[in-house]
Amino acid sequence: MTPLQLSRLIAEAAADKKAREVVRLDIRQRSSIADYFVICEGDTDRQVRAITDSIVEKVKAAGVRPLRTSGYTDGSWVVLDYASVIVHVFLPGERSYYDLESLWKAPARVANGPVA
Repeated sequence: MTPLQLSRLIAEAAADKKAREVVRLDIRQRSSIADYFVICEGDTDRQVRAITDSIVEKVKAAGVRPLRTSGYTDGSWVVLDYASVIVHVFLPGERSYYDLESLWKAPARVANGPVA
């Protein structure tokens, strides 16, 4: 699975749990840590964890597991590291405060579409 396909699958899994403001950022030209960020939010810590669980389950079914997970217990900002794709699932306040989209200088957004 390519990083682009993985980012699509992750975005779909987040949308399955009604994640809001799902954004995929192409950071290939700006960073060596990953190819894409997928950033989204849930209204409550419970929804943040449900979104995270959906992502992990759907991606695991495709044969990929995260290298690291951080923030799951707190549920205000969960990070899933899939090497080429890093996922950030926020509560709205944390997303606004950390504003990763601005921090990464708003790299080119990638249109959401079906997984190929």
